[in-house]
Amino acid sequence: MDVGSLLGALTGSGAVKIEIRLDPKQVILDHTPSWRLHRNPFWRVKHPVGDQLQVNNNLPPPENTINNSTINNNGRNYANAPPVMPQQQTEQPVMNPPQSSPYANPAYPPTTSPYGGMNPPLSQQYGGMSSSQTMSAQYGASSSMYGQTTYGGNAVSSLPPYNKDIVYAYNATDDITGQIVLRLPSSQKKFEHLGIKVQFIGRIDMTMGIHEGRPHYDFTSLSKELAPPGVLYQPETVVPFAFRNMDKELESYRGRNVAVRYIVRVAIERKFLPPLTAEHDVWVQLLGQAPPQDEPIKMEVGIEECLHIEFEYDRRHYHTADTITGKIHFLLVRIKIKHMELAVLRRETSGEGVAMAAQETNNTDAGANIYTETQTVVKYEIMDGAPVKGEVIPVKLCLKGIPADLTPTYTAVNNRFSVRYFLNLVLVDEDDRRYFKQQEIILWRKDLG
Repeated sequence: MDVGSLLGALTGSGAVKIEIRLDPKQVILDHTPSWRLHRNPFWRVKHPVGDQLQVNNNLPPPENTINNSTINNNGRNYANAPPVMPQQQTEQPVMNPPQSSPYANPAYPPTTSPYGGMNPPLSQQYGGMSSSQTMSAQYGASSSMYGQTTYGGNAVSSLPPYNKDIVYAYNATDDITGQIVLRLPSSQKKFEHLGIKVQFIGRIDMTMGIHEGRPHYDFTSLSKELAPPGVLYQPETVVPFAFRNMDKELESYRGRNVAVRYIVRVAIERKFLPPLTAEHDVWVQLLGQAPPQDEPIKMEVGIEECLHIEFEYDRRHYHTADTITGKIHFLLVRIKIKHMELAVLRRETSGEGVAMAAQETNNTDAGANIYTETQTVVKYEIMDGAPVKGEVIPVKLCLKGIPADLTPTYTAVNNRFSVRYFLNLVLVDEDDRRYFKQQEIILWRKDLG
Protein backbone atom coordinates (compact mmCIF):
# COMPACT_ATOMS: atom_id res chain seq x y z
CA MET A 1 0.00 0.00 0.00
CA ASP A 2 1.41 3.36 -1.01
CA VAL A 3 1.43 6.45 1.18
CA GLY A 4 -1.66 7.95 -0.49
CA SER A 5 -3.69 4.81 0.04
CA LEU A 6 -2.56 4.57 3.64
CA LEU A 7 -3.54 8.18 4.37
CA GLY A 8 -6.87 7.62 2.64
CA ALA A 9 -7.56 4.58 4.79
CA LEU A 10 -6.63 6.42 7.99
CA THR A 11 -8.72 9.49 7.21
CA GLY A 12 -11.61 7.56 5.69
CA SER A 13 -11.45 9.43 2.37
CA GLY A 14 -11.13 6.21 0.41
CA ALA A 15 -13.61 4.21 2.46
CA VAL A 16 -17.37 3.97 2.47
CA LYS A 17 -19.30 7.26 2.47
CA ILE A 18 -21.98 7.68 5.14
CA GLU A 19 -25.13 9.73 4.61
CA ILE A 20 -27.80 10.19 7.28
CA ARG A 21 -31.32 10.98 6.09
CA LEU A 22 -34.03 12.03 8.52
CA ASP A 23 -37.69 11.47 7.77
CA PRO A 24 -39.34 14.81 6.99
CA LYS A 25 -41.80 16.54 9.31
CA GLN A 26 -44.65 18.94 8.69
CA VAL A 27 -42.92 22.00 10.20
CA ILE A 28 -39.95 23.27 8.18
CA LEU A 29 -37.70 26.08 9.45
CA ASP A 30 -36.36 28.59 6.94
CA HIS A 31 -32.96 28.51 8.66
CA THR A 32 -31.19 27.04 11.66
CA PRO A 33 -31.95 29.25 14.69
CA SER A 34 -28.87 30.84 16.19
CA TRP A 35 -27.66 33.63 18.46
CA ARG A 36 -27.06 36.04 15.60
CA LEU A 37 -29.52 38.74 14.57
CA HIS A 38 -31.09 39.06 11.14
CA ARG A 39 -30.09 42.25 9.38
CA ASN A 40 -33.46 42.58 7.67
CA PRO A 41 -36.38 42.11 10.09
CA PHE A 42 -38.74 41.52 7.13
CA TRP A 43 -36.62 38.72 5.63
CA ARG A 44 -39.18 36.04 6.50
CA VAL A 45 -41.94 38.06 4.84
CA LYS A 46 -40.01 38.39 1.58
CA HIS A 47 -38.83 34.76 1.62
CA PRO A 48 -41.61 32.37 2.65
CA VAL A 49 -40.62 28.84 3.56
CA GLY A 50 -42.14 27.30 0.43
CA ASP A 51 -40.38 29.66 -1.95
CA GLN A 52 -37.10 29.23 -0.11
CA LEU A 53 -37.23 25.47 -0.50
CA GLN A 54 -38.10 25.57 -4.18
CA VAL A 55 -35.37 28.07 -5.06
CA ASN A 56 -32.49 26.76 -2.96
CA ASN A 57 -33.21 23.06 -2.81
CA ASN A 58 -34.51 22.43 -6.35
CA LEU A 59 -37.31 20.29 -5.04
CA PRO A 60 -39.84 18.82 -7.49
CA PRO A 61 -43.40 20.19 -7.74
CA PRO A 62 -45.78 19.28 -4.92
CA GLU A 63 -47.55 16.53 -6.84
CA ASN A 64 -46.73 13.02 -5.63
CA THR A 65 -45.50 11.76 -9.00
CA ILE A 66 -44.18 8.19 -9.01
CA ASN A 67 -41.41 7.05 -11.26
CA ASN A 68 -42.78 3.90 -12.92
CA SER A 69 -39.58 2.93 -14.68
CA THR A 70 -38.77 -0.75 -14.31
CA ILE A 71 -35.82 -1.50 -12.04
CA ASN A 72 -33.98 -4.77 -12.47
CA ASN A 73 -33.05 -6.03 -8.99
CA ASN A 74 -31.17 -9.34 -9.13
CA GLY A 75 -33.31 -10.66 -11.95
CA ARG A 76 -36.62 -9.32 -10.58
CA ASN A 77 -38.59 -6.44 -12.05
CA TYR A 78 -40.15 -3.81 -9.82
CA ALA A 79 -42.37 -0.99 -11.03
CA ASN A 80 -42.77 0.73 -7.66
CA ALA A 81 -39.69 2.88 -7.38
CA PRO A 82 -39.74 5.31 -4.44
CA PRO A 83 -41.74 8.43 -5.37
CA VAL A 84 -40.18 11.84 -5.44
CA MET A 85 -40.39 13.81 -2.20
CA PRO A 86 -43.10 16.50 -2.40
CA GLN A 87 -42.42 20.09 -1.49
CA GLN A 88 -44.95 19.99 1.34
CA GLN A 89 -45.29 16.71 3.16
CA THR A 90 -48.89 15.55 3.50
CA GLU A 91 -50.35 12.75 5.53
CA GLN A 92 -50.27 9.54 3.48
CA PRO A 93 -52.65 6.67 4.32
CA VAL A 94 -50.89 3.44 5.16
CA MET A 95 -52.30 0.49 3.21
CA ASN A 96 -52.67 -2.87 4.85
CA PRO A 97 -50.08 -5.16 3.24
CA PRO A 98 -50.93 -8.76 2.39
CA GLN A 99 -49.91 -11.50 4.77
CA SER A 100 -47.14 -12.62 2.43
CA SER A 101 -45.50 -9.19 2.65
CA PRO A 102 -42.44 -8.81 4.90
CA TYR A 103 -44.41 -6.12 6.75
CA ALA A 104 -46.47 -8.91 8.29
CA ASN A 105 -43.47 -9.64 10.47
CA PRO A 106 -43.94 -7.70 13.73
CA ALA A 107 -40.19 -6.99 13.78
CA TYR A 108 -40.68 -4.83 10.67
CA PRO A 109 -43.68 -2.54 11.17
CA PRO A 110 -45.00 -0.65 8.13
CA THR A 111 -43.49 2.79 7.82
CA THR A 112 -44.18 5.62 5.43
CA SER A 113 -41.42 6.66 3.12
CA PRO A 114 -39.90 10.13 3.66
CA TYR A 115 -40.39 10.75 -0.04
CA GLY A 116 -44.14 10.05 -0.21
CA GLY A 117 -46.01 6.75 -0.04
CA MET A 118 -44.70 3.59 1.58
CA ASN A 119 -41.14 2.36 1.77
CA PRO A 120 -40.24 -0.38 -0.72
CA PRO A 121 -40.39 -3.90 0.71
CA LEU A 122 -37.41 -5.06 2.70
CA SER A 123 -36.91 -7.82 0.15
CA GLN A 124 -36.22 -5.09 -2.42
CA GLN A 125 -33.84 -3.25 -0.09
CA TYR A 126 -31.95 -6.41 0.80
CA GLY A 127 -31.46 -8.02 -2.58
CA GLY A 128 -34.82 -9.63 -3.39
CA MET A 129 -34.76 -12.05 -0.44
CA SER A 130 -37.90 -13.49 1.04
CA SER A 131 -39.31 -12.31 4.36
CA SER A 132 -37.94 -15.36 6.16
CA GLN A 133 -34.44 -14.62 4.86
CA THR A 134 -34.51 -10.88 5.64
CA MET A 135 -34.01 -11.23 9.40
CA SER A 136 -31.07 -13.61 9.08
CA ALA A 137 -29.57 -11.54 6.29
CA GLN A 138 -29.77 -8.31 8.28
CA TYR A 139 -28.42 -9.63 11.55
CA GLY A 140 -26.38 -12.61 10.33
CA ALA A 141 -22.76 -12.68 9.23
CA SER A 142 -23.58 -13.51 5.66
CA SER A 143 -21.57 -11.67 3.05
CA SER A 144 -24.69 -10.98 0.91
CA MET A 145 -26.55 -9.10 3.64
CA TYR A 146 -27.41 -6.14 1.40
CA GLY A 147 -28.93 -6.07 -2.05
CA GLN A 148 -27.83 -4.31 -5.20
CA THR A 149 -29.97 -2.11 -7.39
CA THR A 150 -28.91 -2.18 -11.03
CA TYR A 151 -30.22 -0.73 -14.26
CA GLY A 152 -28.89 -1.91 -17.58
CA GLY A 153 -26.09 -3.81 -15.87
CA ASN A 154 -24.67 -0.69 -14.14
CA ALA A 155 -25.15 0.16 -10.49
CA VAL A 156 -27.46 3.17 -9.97
CA SER A 157 -28.86 4.97 -6.95
CA SER A 158 -32.45 4.06 -6.08
CA LEU A 159 -32.89 7.05 -3.74
CA PRO A 160 -34.02 10.54 -4.74
CA PRO A 161 -31.78 13.53 -3.98
CA TYR A 162 -31.66 14.56 -0.34
CA ASN A 163 -30.90 18.05 0.95
CA LYS A 164 -29.59 17.97 4.50
CA ASP A 165 -29.79 21.76 4.73
CA ILE A 166 -33.57 21.55 5.25
CA VAL A 167 -34.25 21.97 8.97
CA TYR A 168 -37.29 20.19 10.39
CA ALA A 169 -38.74 21.14 13.77
CA TYR A 170 -39.31 18.02 15.89
CA ASN A 171 -41.64 18.03 18.86
CA ALA A 172 -40.42 16.51 22.11
CA THR A 173 -42.86 13.61 21.64
CA ASP A 174 -41.86 12.83 18.03
CA ASP A 175 -39.90 9.71 17.14
CA ILE A 176 -36.59 10.18 15.35
CA THR A 177 -36.60 7.95 12.27
CA GLY A 178 -34.68 7.89 9.03
CA GLN A 179 -32.26 6.00 6.85
CA ILE A 180 -28.51 5.52 6.71
CA VAL A 181 -27.06 5.31 3.20
CA LEU A 182 -23.66 3.65 2.79
CA ARG A 183 -21.88 4.11 -0.54
CA LEU A 184 -18.70 2.42 -1.71
CA PRO A 185 -16.21 4.31 -3.90
CA SER A 186 -16.26 3.36 -7.55
CA SER A 187 -12.76 1.91 -7.26
CA GLN A 188 -13.62 -0.29 -4.26
CA LYS A 189 -15.35 -3.65 -4.64
CA LYS A 190 -15.93 -4.51 -0.99
CA PHE A 191 -15.64 -3.09 2.50
CA GLU A 192 -15.02 -5.12 5.64
CA HIS A 193 -16.36 -3.76 8.93
CA LEU A 194 -16.70 -4.89 12.53
CA GLY A 195 -20.26 -3.63 13.01
CA ILE A 196 -22.46 -0.62 12.32
CA LYS A 197 -23.97 1.33 15.21
CA VAL A 198 -26.26 4.34 15.43
CA GLN A 199 -26.52 6.57 18.49
CA PHE A 200 -28.92 9.29 19.57
CA ILE A 201 -27.29 11.88 21.85
CA GLY A 202 -28.65 14.86 23.74
CA ARG A 203 -25.73 17.14 24.53
CA ILE A 204 -24.96 20.46 26.18
CA ASP A 205 -22.03 21.66 24.10
CA MET A 206 -19.75 24.26 25.70
CA THR A 207 -16.88 24.09 23.22
CA MET A 208 -17.82 27.41 21.60
CA GLY A 209 -16.60 29.35 24.64
CA ILE A 210 -13.57 29.11 26.92
CA HIS A 211 -14.64 26.89 29.78
CA GLU A 212 -12.64 24.86 32.23
CA GLY A 213 -13.44 21.20 32.74
CA ARG A 214 -15.52 19.06 30.39
CA PRO A 215 -16.29 20.59 26.99
CA HIS A 216 -19.72 18.93 26.75
CA TYR A 217 -22.27 17.12 28.89
CA ASP A 218 -24.55 14.35 27.57
CA PHE A 219 -27.92 14.30 29.30
CA THR A 220 -29.39 11.50 27.17
CA SER A 221 -27.85 8.77 25.05
CA LEU A 222 -29.03 5.57 23.39
CA SER A 223 -27.05 3.29 21.08
CA LYS A 224 -28.36 0.61 18.71
CA GLU A 225 -26.53 -1.98 16.62
CA LEU A 226 -27.69 -1.90 13.01
CA ALA A 227 -25.50 -4.66 11.62
CA PRO A 228 -22.99 -7.20 12.98
CA PRO A 229 -19.48 -7.59 11.54
CA GLY A 230 -19.57 -8.39 7.86
CA VAL A 231 -18.64 -7.28 4.36
CA LEU A 232 -20.33 -4.74 2.08
CA TYR A 233 -20.24 -5.74 -1.56
CA GLN A 234 -22.91 -3.49 -3.04
CA PRO A 235 -22.28 0.08 -4.26
CA GLU A 236 -25.15 1.41 -2.15
CA THR A 237 -26.68 0.14 1.08
CA VAL A 238 -29.78 1.57 2.78
CA VAL A 239 -30.39 0.76 6.46
CA PRO A 240 -33.40 2.24 8.31
CA PHE A 241 -33.21 3.30 11.95
CA ALA A 242 -35.71 4.51 14.55
CA PHE A 243 -35.47 5.99 18.04
CA ARG A 244 -38.85 5.86 19.72
CA ASN A 245 -39.99 7.33 23.02
CA MET A 246 -36.68 9.09 23.57
CA ASP A 247 -36.47 11.58 26.42
CA LYS A 248 -35.97 15.09 24.96
CA GLU A 249 -36.25 17.29 28.01
CA LEU A 250 -34.50 20.39 26.64
CA GLU A 251 -35.13 22.51 23.58
CA SER A 252 -32.40 22.86 20.98
CA TYR A 253 -30.40 26.04 21.36
CA ARG A 254 -27.41 27.58 19.62
CA GLY A 255 -26.05 30.50 21.62
CA ARG A 256 -22.88 32.50 21.98
CA ASN A 257 -20.91 30.22 24.31
CA VAL A 258 -23.16 27.20 24.75
CA ALA A 259 -25.49 25.04 22.67
CA VAL A 260 -28.05 22.29 23.24
CA ARG A 261 -27.76 19.68 20.50
CA TYR A 262 -29.53 16.47 19.59
CA ILE A 263 -27.30 14.32 17.37
CA VAL A 264 -27.79 11.15 15.35
CA ARG A 265 -24.33 9.61 15.13
CA VAL A 266 -23.33 6.61 12.99
CA ALA A 267 -20.12 4.67 13.58
CA ILE A 268 -18.65 1.90 11.42
CA GLU A 269 -15.99 -0.07 13.27
CA ARG A 270 -12.90 -1.14 11.30
CA LYS A 271 -10.07 -3.52 11.98
CA PHE A 272 -6.77 -1.84 12.93
CA LEU A 273 -8.23 1.58 11.95
CA PRO A 274 -10.33 4.18 13.72
CA PRO A 275 -14.08 3.96 13.10
CA LEU A 276 -15.80 5.91 10.34
CA THR A 277 -18.33 8.33 11.82
CA ALA A 278 -20.99 10.74 10.61
CA GLU A 279 -23.34 13.05 12.50
CA HIS A 280 -26.65 14.77 11.76
CA ASP A 281 -28.23 17.38 14.04
CA VAL A 282 -31.91 17.15 14.98
CA TRP A 283 -33.70 20.37 15.92
CA VAL A 284 -36.13 19.82 18.80
CA GLN A 285 -38.63 22.35 20.11
CA LEU A 286 -40.68 22.06 23.30
CA LEU A 287 -44.23 23.34 23.47
CA GLY A 288 -45.30 24.95 26.73
CA GLN A 289 -48.50 26.15 28.33
CA ALA A 290 -49.48 29.51 29.68
CA PRO A 291 -49.54 29.68 33.49
CA PRO A 292 -53.02 29.55 35.04
CA GLN A 293 -52.42 32.84 36.86
CA ASP A 294 -50.29 35.58 35.36
CA GLU A 295 -50.38 38.83 37.31
CA PRO A 296 -49.38 42.11 35.65
CA ILE A 297 -46.05 43.79 36.36
CA LYS A 298 -46.30 47.11 38.22
CA MET A 299 -43.36 49.06 39.59
CA GLU A 300 -42.64 52.66 40.57
CA VAL A 301 -39.08 53.88 40.02
CA GLY A 302 -37.30 57.19 39.69
CA ILE A 303 -34.90 59.70 41.19
CA GLU A 304 -35.76 61.43 44.44
CA GLU A 305 -37.31 64.88 43.92
CA CYS A 306 -36.42 64.72 40.20
CA LEU A 307 -38.25 61.93 38.37
CA HIS A 308 -40.92 59.43 39.34
CA ILE A 309 -42.42 57.06 36.81
CA GLU A 310 -44.63 54.02 37.12
CA PHE A 311 -44.57 51.37 34.44
CA GLU A 312 -46.89 48.42 34.13
CA TYR A 313 -47.03 45.51 31.70
CA ASP A 314 -50.06 43.34 31.22
CA ARG A 315 -48.31 40.13 32.37
CA ARG A 316 -44.96 38.47 32.99
CA HIS A 317 -45.20 35.34 30.79
CA TYR A 318 -45.32 35.62 26.99
CA HIS A 319 -45.02 33.11 24.19
CA THR A 320 -42.43 33.72 21.48
CA ALA A 321 -45.00 35.17 19.02
CA ASP A 322 -46.91 37.24 21.58
CA THR A 323 -47.40 41.01 21.89
CA ILE A 324 -46.26 42.96 24.94
CA THR A 325 -48.58 45.77 25.97
CA GLY A 326 -48.31 48.22 28.84
CA LYS A 327 -48.30 51.84 29.99
CA ILE A 328 -45.72 54.32 31.32
CA HIS A 329 -47.09 56.86 33.83
CA PHE A 330 -45.07 60.02 34.61
CA LEU A 331 -45.84 60.99 38.19
CA LEU A 332 -43.11 63.62 38.64
CA VAL A 333 -40.95 65.24 35.95
CA ARG A 334 -38.35 67.86 36.95
CA ILE A 335 -35.67 67.01 34.41
CA LYS A 336 -35.74 67.61 30.69
CA ILE A 337 -36.14 64.22 28.97
CA LYS A 338 -35.16 64.04 25.30
CA HIS A 339 -36.58 60.62 24.40
CA MET A 340 -37.42 57.19 25.83
CA GLU A 341 -36.51 53.74 24.46
CA LEU A 342 -37.70 50.21 25.13
CA ALA A 343 -35.36 47.30 24.39
CA VAL A 344 -35.52 43.52 24.73
CA LEU A 345 -32.31 42.04 26.10
CA ARG A 346 -31.18 38.42 25.97
CA ARG A 347 -28.68 37.35 28.60
CA GLU A 348 -26.81 34.07 28.32
CA THR A 349 -24.90 32.86 31.37
CA SER A 350 -22.74 29.75 31.13
CA GLY A 351 -20.22 27.98 33.31
CA GLU A 352 -20.12 26.26 36.68
CA GLY A 353 -22.61 27.39 39.31
CA VAL A 354 -25.05 29.21 37.04
CA ALA A 355 -27.93 28.73 39.48
CA MET A 356 -26.27 31.00 42.04
CA ALA A 357 -25.10 33.55 39.48
CA ALA A 358 -28.55 33.81 37.86
CA GLN A 359 -29.97 35.36 41.01
CA GLU A 360 -27.67 38.35 40.59
CA THR A 361 -29.07 39.96 37.48
CA ASN A 362 -26.49 42.66 36.88
CA ASN A 363 -23.44 40.81 38.16
CA THR A 364 -21.29 39.76 35.21
CA ASP A 365 -18.42 38.52 37.40
CA ALA A 366 -20.36 36.26 39.75
CA GLY A 367 -17.70 33.57 39.56
CA ALA A 368 -14.35 32.75 38.05
CA ASN A 369 -15.92 30.25 35.64
CA ILE A 370 -19.06 32.24 34.81
CA TYR A 371 -19.34 33.86 31.38
CA THR A 372 -22.17 36.27 30.58
CA GLU A 373 -23.16 37.56 27.16
CA THR A 374 -25.86 40.24 26.87
CA GLN A 375 -27.43 40.99 23.51
CA THR A 376 -29.97 43.64 22.50
CA VAL A 377 -32.33 41.77 20.19
CA VAL A 378 -34.51 44.80 19.44
CA LYS A 379 -34.76 48.47 20.46
CA TYR A 380 -37.61 50.89 19.82
CA GLU A 381 -38.10 54.56 20.58
CA ILE A 382 -41.49 54.91 22.24
CA MET A 383 -41.38 58.62 23.12
CA ASP A 384 -39.76 61.72 21.61
CA GLY A 385 -39.82 64.99 23.50
CA ALA A 386 -40.20 66.16 27.08
CA PRO A 387 -43.19 64.69 28.95
CA VAL A 388 -45.20 66.51 31.61
CA LYS A 389 -46.66 65.35 34.89
CA GLY A 390 -49.59 63.02 34.34
CA GLU A 391 -48.48 61.93 30.86
CA VAL A 392 -49.28 58.31 29.93
CA ILE A 393 -47.24 56.63 27.20
CA PRO A 394 -48.64 53.37 25.76
CA VAL A 395 -46.33 50.45 25.06
CA LYS A 396 -46.90 47.82 22.37
CA LEU A 397 -44.12 45.52 21.22
CA CYS A 398 -44.64 42.51 18.92
CA LEU A 399 -42.23 39.70 19.70
CA LYS A 400 -42.90 38.00 16.37
CA GLY A 401 -41.37 40.93 14.48
CA ILE A 402 -38.08 40.82 16.39
CA PRO A 403 -35.17 40.13 13.99
CA ALA A 404 -33.82 37.36 16.21
CA ASP A 405 -34.57 33.73 16.98
CA LEU A 406 -36.31 33.88 20.33
CA THR A 407 -36.16 30.79 22.51
CA PRO A 408 -37.99 29.88 25.69
CA THR A 409 -36.40 30.97 28.94
CA TYR A 410 -33.76 28.53 30.21
CA THR A 411 -33.33 28.64 33.97
CA ALA A 412 -30.08 27.06 35.22
CA VAL A 413 -30.18 24.03 32.91
CA ASN A 414 -28.18 21.30 34.66
CA ASN A 415 -26.50 24.16 36.53
CA ARG A 416 -24.53 24.78 33.30
CA PHE A 417 -26.22 27.69 31.55
CA SER A 418 -29.26 29.94 31.57
CA VAL A 419 -30.94 32.18 28.99
CA ARG A 420 -33.11 35.01 30.30
CA TYR A 421 -34.98 37.89 28.67
CA PHE A 422 -35.44 41.42 30.02
CA LEU A 423 -37.41 44.53 29.10
CA ASN A 424 -35.05 47.50 29.39
CA LEU A 425 -36.70 50.92 29.71
CA VAL A 426 -34.23 53.77 29.00
CA LEU A 427 -34.76 57.53 29.44
CA VAL A 428 -32.24 59.98 27.96
CA ASP A 429 -32.12 63.61 29.08
CA GLU A 430 -30.74 66.61 27.24
CA ASP A 431 -27.28 66.04 28.71
CA ASP A 432 -27.31 62.49 27.26
CA ARG A 433 -27.51 60.95 30.69
CA ARG A 434 -29.30 57.62 30.60
CA TYR A 435 -31.69 56.31 33.22
CA PHE A 436 -32.79 52.71 32.81
CA LYS A 437 -34.79 50.03 34.57
CA GLN A 438 -34.84 46.33 33.66
CA GLN A 439 -37.65 43.90 34.24
CA GLU A 440 -37.40 40.18 33.50
CA ILE A 441 -40.03 38.46 31.37
CA ILE A 442 -40.44 34.71 30.88
CA LEU A 443 -40.87 33.34 27.37
CA TRP A 444 -42.39 30.01 26.37
CA ARG A 445 -43.20 28.38 23.03
CA LYS A 446 -46.77 28.02 21.85
CA ASP A 447 -46.31 26.58 18.33
CA LEU A 448 -43.53 24.86 16.43
CA GLY A 449 -41.56 26.97 14.00
